[in-house]
Amino acid sequence: MEMTDFDAERPRLTAIALRILGSEADADDVLQDAWLRASSTDGIDDLPAWLTTVVTRLCVDQLRKRRTRSVAETGVSADPAPVDPEADALLAERTGDAMQVVLDALAPAERAAFVLHDVFGYPFEEISAVMGRSGTAVRQLASRARRKVQGMPEPAASQAARAESRRVVEAFLAAARGGDLGTLLSFLAPDAVLRADLVGQRMGTDPVYEGAAAVAARFNGARGAAPVTIDGELGAAWIHAGSTQVAFVFHVEAGLLHEVELIADPDVLATMDIVRIRASSGPTTESK
Repeated sequence: MEMTDFDAERPRLTAIALRILGSEADADDVLQDAWLRASSTDGIDDLPAWLTTVVTRLCVDQLRKRRTRSVAETGVSADPAPVDPEADALLAERTGDAMQVVLDALAPAERAAFVLHDVFGYPFEEISAVMGRSGTAVRQLASRARRKVQGMPEPAASQAARAESRRVVEAFLAAARGGDLGTLLSFLAPDAVLRADLVGQRMGTDPVYEGAAAVAARFNGARGAAPVTIDGELGAAWIHAGSTQVAFVFHVEAGLLHEVELIADPDVLATMDIVRIRASSGPTTESK
């Protein structure tokens, strides 16, 4: 790819990176990394979409690492990396101080979904492809982010739905480990579906499991997946030597599992906050 092609996309990509990261220096680093990847990649069919995906995932991964590093070093939430006065003035002009403070409070994936949809107007279908997540997932991420940006507490109905979702997922995973097919089926909607990404398919998983019977059979007797939280929601993951190999994201509605995402793409996994649940010592963050 020619530098001129990349330069044509640079203003748009810089604006996205700057708004997600909140740091001129970090945005520059992401753009440099994106250029290096693009220059060594052949056969890019849709360059703008490809670059949007790369830049967004690099930004979310950098935010996640920033937060993890800050918590490890200080035990408190991460603040954005400091920038020089000139860069800070430019950032304030482009994003607004108040908005940047609010964005800093969002989880990395929430921040990316909100910025792409609410700030830049990307449709959820495109954000789904960019983030490697289902449409349901990106809508939920953007909705949670929007509520936080507006300073609105989570409605009681949403809190109850979240608690019910956790109960269903916990019971479903317990039934899977115990090989209790009947219980698995009782927690699945008749039209439940499991979708695997391309990396998962190369590992031997079918692209789609349609219907409650197919999804239940896929999980029946599965003992390798550990309970985790994924971007704050209960899920499961295969973890080897401290590194997440596969993540399962569950979407519950009206007390039944309707959709499961099987994610094995390391670039997508790197954008997800995955925290293993340990009964004895509480949650601990797994490195990717």
